[in-house]
Amino acid sequence: MAEGVRVRDRIHEREQVSPVFLRLKKISSRMVLYLILIAGAVVAVLPFFWMVSTSLMTLGETINRQWLPASPQFENYVDAWTEARFAQYFLNSVIVTLVTMAGLLFTSVLAGYAFGRIKFWGRDVIFTLLLSTMMIPESVTMIPNFLMIRGDIIPLPGGSWLNTLQALTVPFMANAFSIFLLRQFFIKIPDELWDAARIDGAGHLRFLVQIVLPISKAPILTVLIFGFIGSWNAFLWPPLVTTNATWRPLMVGLWTFVTEAGPQTHLLMAGAVITVIPILILYFLTQKQFTEGIATTGLKG
Repeated sequence: MAEGVRVRDRIHEREQVSPVFLRLKKISSRMVLYLILIAGAVVAVLPFFWMVSTSLMTLGETINRQWLPASPQFENYVDAWTEARFAQYFLNSVIVTLVTMAGLLFTSVLAGYAFGRIKFWGRDVIFTLLLSTMMIPESVTMIPNFLMIRGDIIPLPGGSWLNTLQALTVPFMANAFSIFLLRQFFIKIPDELWDAARIDGAGHLRFLVQIVLPISKAPILTVLIFGFIGSWNAFLWPPLVTTNATWRPLMVGLWTFVTEAGPQTHLLMAGAVITVIPILILYFLTQKQFTEGIATTGLKG
């Protein structure tokens, strides 16, 4: 009898301690998670912080490897913009990026809709082959693309496209990832909408323009953001198809400035900040739609 009472008392004590223990365990696990996230954030932000800080230093402060400038030198940005001739490179990047994004949106929307909403013979096979191109490294396709741009494989209007806007934009006006992203969203659109559109006499093109596109702003914006980043940061391809500064984009201009400026680290970092600012502005303006686009296309997690 006494043993039974002691066992009951122990169970009662455990029931009283258990909630407190579970709460402490939950708090400790969250603290560990937060510490890991904070460490990861510091590792990610530290290079950017050093870049911005160095861009505001004098040359002597960069040599002494200081972390913060004694007095911010905002004129470094003006000097870098002027000495590197960033005005021309910046305009080239804007034109190349806008043209590339327009072509990418046109091909991705049409192809994504075709693969997601139209049933035709060999659709799944063709889509699988398209997805397989995502496994091919960019360096492997660079030489064939260069030969095509030069006109060695197929004849091009006007002859060779070297040192032209077409060379910097046409090869990137379609990619498998953007098509896949939009196809994943288009395929989730209820068939009832298509049936209602058919009753009203609408075809695929009208259904796409009037119904699908208005409800697909998030994934379309996601495709545009990825296209903008890829085109704006293009570095390997432009020097290959251009031999002068007529159409060279901003990243090539930054690389040219690195070779010309030499040890002027503060101006180099100022130039790097200038190239990053448009991407940051675009992301902060569209981060909500960007996150929604990733979530609604089944790519989260």
